[in-house]
Amino acid sequence: MKKIEAIIRKTKFEEVKESLLEADIEWFSYYDVRGVGKTRQERIYRGVVYDTSYIERTLLTIVVRDVNVERTVEAIVKTAQTGEIGDGRIFISPIDDSIRIRTGERGDISLYNPK
Repeated sequence: MKKIEAIIRKTKFEEVKESLLEADIEWFSYYDVRGVGKTRQERIYRGVVYDTSYIERTLLTIVVRDVNVERTVEAIVKTAQTGEIGDGRIFISPIDDSIRIRTGERGDISLYNPK
């Protein structure tokens, strides 16, 4: 099992969500986050200077079976990529175990309902 964390543009969230559902990735968590990137900008609005170096993004957290890792990553990259600076990052980490609290099932079976 792997945990995939993807930081994407907020404007791409709905497209990425649909792409993941099409790839049969039916469960994930997401959070609105802020970060600091390489780009430093200030914008002036009505005479007030605003620092826009804090970038609003969405963080997706997805735990998948090993066989679904590439499919998940491809779905995210395909829809989140604009080719511009600030498209985001994907991190993949190993997961030792997973337990479904309701049934006590452990391992891969605890991630999804068998079909």
